[in-house]
Amino acid sequence: MSSHRLSRRGRYIAWSTAGVVVVAGAGIAAQTSMAATAWPAQKTYTGRAFDTCTAPSLAAMKAWNTGFYGAAAVYIGGKNRGCAQPNLTASWVKSVNSLGYKLIPLYVGAQPPCQTGTNPEKFTASTAASLGASNATDAVAKAAALGMKAGSAVYLDMEPYDITDTACNAAVLTYVRSFTKTLRAKTYRAGYYGFSSSSAKAIATVTNKTDLPGNLWYALWDKKNTTTTDWPWDPKLFTDHSRGHQYIVNSKETRGGYTITVDRNAWDAPVAIVG
Repeated sequence: MSSHRLSRRGRYIAWSTAGVVVVAGAGIAAQTSMAATAWPAQKTYTGRAFDTCTAPSLAAMKAWNTGFYGAAAVYIGGKNRGCAQPNLTASWVKSVNSLGYKLIPLYVGAQPPCQTGTNPEKFTASTAASLGASNATDAVAKAAALGMKAGSAVYLDMEPYDITDTACNAAVLTYVRSFTKTLRAKTYRAGYYGFSSSSAKAIATVTNKTDLPGNLWYALWDKKNTTTTDWPWDPKLFTDHSRGHQYIVNSKETRGGYTITVDRNAWDAPVAIVG
């Protein structure tokens, strides 16, 4: 997925350092604790999902509607989003939803100060809290404008960084907590995408879980379509429909005459509420 912001070379350099149910979901008390209003029921999808840089055309989505993928991740915003989104409109979301797809909103927020490479927006220790709040406010606005209603999950994209840099890691946790708290206050569920070797590991292993996302989408490119057998951390964490696993990247696939390079994901977590 990170090739959607980085070059493919940069991506691998960074790496080296079918069904839908409505459920209560894990961690709902934590998810709802910051909101005064009643929460809509969580919408959960379990099955294969794909993500790709630019949301495909509606014609391509129709051609790909073969049952292999039941959900698609879409980049709804963030200054570090790497691709234009000419197809991603409220009308597109409504049409794709009517085809039966579930949508996974992904927001490319500010990135860590110790992260290698350049990004249009990075936070520092002093700006982490304020940027986390403002990014979350923007993420909710972007999701709502696309017709993704309150109760939807929004996944914060955090690219790889050196988690052994304690000051940097502390800044990341401050940013993520601020983003999550703000998101929940606006009645959107909090998710997080990161790498099993770094950014996801930081969330999964930190002792203080206060205001951390309730859903974890981990990048572990082992070609295993599972969210359980290769789960790298305490098996009691992020249970009850709270996990996504990106297991294959840069997979060039053709369906119905449309070829798209995608990343494959095993999904068992909340998605957007549309319609």
